[in-house]
Amino acid sequence: MMKSAILNRITASGIVAVIRAETSIKAVRIAEACRQGGISALEITLTVPGALEVIKELTIRYADTDVIVGAGTVLDAKTAEAAILAGAKFVVGPNFDIATAQLCEQNQIPYLPGCLTITEMITAMKAGADIIKLFPGSAFGPAYVKAIRGPLPQIKIMPTGGVSLDNVHEWIQNGVVAVGVGGELTAPAKNGDYEGVTKLAAAFVRAVADARGEKS
Repeated sequence: MMKSAILNRITASGIVAVIRAETSIKAVRIAEACRQGGISALEITLTVPGALEVIKELTIRYADTDVIVGAGTVLDAKTAEAAILAGAKFVVGPNFDIATAQLCEQNQIPYLPGCLTITEMITAMKAGADIIKLFPGSAFGPAYVKAIRGPLPQIKIMPTGGVSLDNVHEWIQNGVVAVGVGGELTAPAKNGDYEGVTKLAAAFVRAVADARGEKS
């Protein structure tokens, strides 16, 4: 899949499900619950035990669908390379790492580094970062995006952390291309309620569509 097509899928989805779990089995079940709720961009964090195998399994499972699977909590190029070899279609980090940016560019894989300040964001963009992960999004909130897009109207931002059903509309209205949602989406899975995850996923999909003025 071409890099541009992957970026288009992330943007079209509007939501990246950030999946953390105590076991690989739970991670797979959460991923499927999110998919059933209509979320088509799944980020498997490398804090999940056996995360690379989860990425490989899900990449094969969803090969003939519109679902894309990426790797999260990627801190360096060596880890990014392992994730890409496992099948990750995009790479997300809580930080910006120049070597990771270069590796992803060489492999034509979208890199979404975590940044907070405008200086960090510009540095990441110059290195080829395709979408900036505003992290933690809770530090400043949706209004911060609007302020950033004043001097940087071309920037593509995806906040992660601090995104909820209550404020997702505000994030979208302030110009983000997508939102990363973790605990606010996957919390029911802690009690084995995967149907609850599916319901929340569907609610987030509807909320993003409504904010964009689309039909969900």
